[in-house]
Amino acid sequence: MYACIDLGSNSFHILIGEWIDGRIEIVERSSDSVKLGADVRKTGSISPAAYKRGLSCLQHFKALMDEYPLEQYWALGTNTFRVTDNAQNFIQAARDIGIEISPISGVQEAVLIYAGVITSLPASDSHRLVIDIGGGSTEIIIGHKHDLLLTQSMAIGSVAWRDKFFSPKASDPLLLEMQLDAATAASKAVFDGISIGVKKAGWEEAYASSGTIKMLAAICQAHGFEKGEIELAALQTLKPQIITAISGGGDLPGLKERRRDLLLPGLAVLVGLMQSYTVDRINFSAAALREGMLDFMVKNKKTLAIMQNNQLPDVSLTDNS
Repeated sequence: MYACIDLGSNSFHILIGEWIDGRIEIVERSSDSVKLGADVRKTGSISPAAYKRGLSCLQHFKALMDEYPLEQYWALGTNTFRVTDNAQNFIQAARDIGIEISPISGVQEAVLIYAGVITSLPASDSHRLVIDIGGGSTEIIIGHKHDLLLTQSMAIGSVAWRDKFFSPKASDPLLLEMQLDAATAASKAVFDGISIGVKKAGWEEAYASSGTIKMLAAICQAHGFEKGEIELAALQTLKPQIITAISGGGDLPGLKERRRDLLLPGLAVLVGLMQSYTVDRINFSAAALREGMLDFMVKNKKTLAIMQNNQLPDVSLTDNS
C-alpha cells in the first residue's frame, strides 16, 4: 500500500492506494484548502497563518497514514517550496511531525502530472496536450503515449494571479471586468512565450487537471454545457454571469464557496492559455500529480531505496505495465 502527498500552493492532497491485479485501487483521498502560497508573490515567504494551516493539515495526513499498513509514501512540495525563503523551515517542521517533504522542480512536476493524466485515458496514437493550473505555477506537457515531446512549467497560477491582479474587496462589476481583462491579457503573454514550441510539437487532444479546471468544468456543466469539457466559447458566454456573481456575492451554479476567490484569476489563466495555443475545447481530467506519483512508485522498484535516502529520483516516464 502506498501514500502520495501533493503539497500545492492552494491545496494539500493525500492519496492512498494499493496495487491489485495490475492496477491501482484507491482506498483513501483527502484534501484541504491550505492556501500555502497566499501573498508569496509579494512577500517571498510562507505567511505565519499559512504555515500554521499547512502543519495542521500534515498532522491530519500523518494520522490518516498511520491507519494503513503503508509500504512507502512520497510527499512532494511544488511551486511554493521552490520560491519561498522559509520553505526549509516548513520542511523541518513537517519532518518533526513525521513527514519528509521533497521539493520538486517544475519539469519533474510536469512529468508526473502527464503520467497521472494518462493513467485515466485509453491508449491512443494521438499527441496529447496536458495542462495543470496550480496556485503558483502552470505545467504544460505534450506527449505521445509515454514519450514526452514538450515539458514546461510556467510561473503563473490562480493564487499568484489573484494576488497580482485582483483587489480583495473589489465589488464593482466594471472594475472586476477591467481586472479580469488585464489578467487574461497578461496570462496570454506568458503562455505566448512557448507558443512556438507548442505549435512545433503539435497535439490532437487536450486535457487539463487541477482544482481550477474542475471548478470551471462544473460551472460550465451547471449552465448546460457538455459534462467534463470546457469550451472557450462557453467561458466567454458565461463571463458576464461570473462577474455579476462575484461582484454581488451571489450564487453561481457549479461554484463551491471555498474557491470563490480563485474563480476570476483561474478563468484569466485558462482563457489566456486557450487563446495562446488556439484550444477551443479541453477535457477535464480527475487524475493529476498524485496519481502520477502513485503510478511512478508502484512501477519503479528503485524508488523505495532512493526515498529512504531522502533523495528525489530523476523522474522519467516508463511503461512497465
